Amino acid sequence: MSLREMLSDYWYAFQLELLPGLESELGPMGERYEFFVTVLELVRVEAQLPYFHGQVGRPLEDRAALARAFLAKAVFDMPTTRALIERLEVDRRLCRLCGWSSVGRLPSEATFSRAFAEFAESGLAGRLHEALIARTMQDHLVEHISRDATAVEAREKPQRKPGKAKKRSKRGRPRKGEEGAKEPSRLERQLTMTLPQMLADLPRACDVGTKRNAKGHTISWIGYKLHIDTADGCIPISCVMTSASTHDSQAAIPLGTLTAGRVENLYDLMDSAYDAIEIWAHSISLGHKPIIDVNPRRSSEMKEALKLERKARRTLGLVFPEEHRYAGRSTAERLNGRLKDEFGGRHVRVRGHDKVFAHLMFGITALAVSQLMRLIIPPI
Repeated sequence: MSLREMLSDYWYAFQLELLPGLESELGPMGERYEFFVTVLELVRVEAQLPYFHGQVGRPLEDRAALARAFLAKAVFDMPTTRALIERLEVDRRLCRLCGWSSVGRLPSEATFSRAFAEFAESGLAGRLHEALIARTMQDHLVEHISRDATAVEAREKPQRKPGKAKKRSKRGRPRKGEEGAKEPSRLERQLTMTLPQMLADLPRACDVGTKRNAKGHTISWIGYKLHIDTADGCIPISCVMTSASTHDSQAAIPLGTLTAGRVENLYDLMDSAYDAIEIWAHSISLGHKPIIDVNPRRSSEMKEALKLERKARRTLGLVFPEEHRYAGRSTAERLNGRLKDEFGGRHVRVRGHDKVFAHLMFGITALAVSQLMRLIIPPI
């Protein structure tokens, strides 16, 4: 069964059975509420949570309802947990959809905060997204994976980088055979590491990032950087979050390994920041065809040669097939924009790598459902 057929079967059942039952009990459902119900049905929060009933001690608040509430926070693009609670207190429909029978059964704000800390520590949001991709995309061939990173602004103090210890060396020219071995770069080390080792080796602390935007201006931010692999249809497949100062290329190999374990794809599309021999070799080793923009690396001769080549191609009307495929990398930019504009990417109010990543992954999970449903329901 194709992905479109599977989603169409779900949507048919949703329209004929689930939605009429909800409307008879809760009243007419708006477009955003229908989408939230779709997220809950496809994500299946309960399958990723432990079962606590029957254990000794004071019972915990229903973690499934709290997890649904944080998904609602991403779906309705609420800036803070306080805003989420205030919405639940006045919105009976949303309160019932999350799993509370009445407004009086809502837990306190402190309980929401403790639950979110637990979800962040256990990686619940990431597991929800991984399970969704496995359920919908695992048996389907993906043509292109577009790799890119986006800035994540955080409200916390950046950490100072530890200074590098200077090695004392003897004065003068070293004797023949005494040249010290050059320390391997992170990309070289990653080629011999396992995926957990690569992820553990990436920097995670909040710091200051700097990049040049599309208009050529240099911008800086305090926070993190979210690296995303996006499939055709603007569907996020895997994500890794690092410090803001981490170069995009440093997360390419672990991100590619993570994506290869979830879907099977043919082409890897990357911009010039990923133009490194190790990244090319890793993509080929996975059985993919890498299409990476050339990085002249401050070489004025290469810049001029590339400029003349582009001019000659335009004159002749010559367009290579790789150029057509590389144009599809814009899906990554569109996904970054939707995450920030519609699913909470601009409202990071928590602190610490795990909590910030959990906040973003709830939004990524809802965004993945939105893009999957667009395969059968064109956007308005």
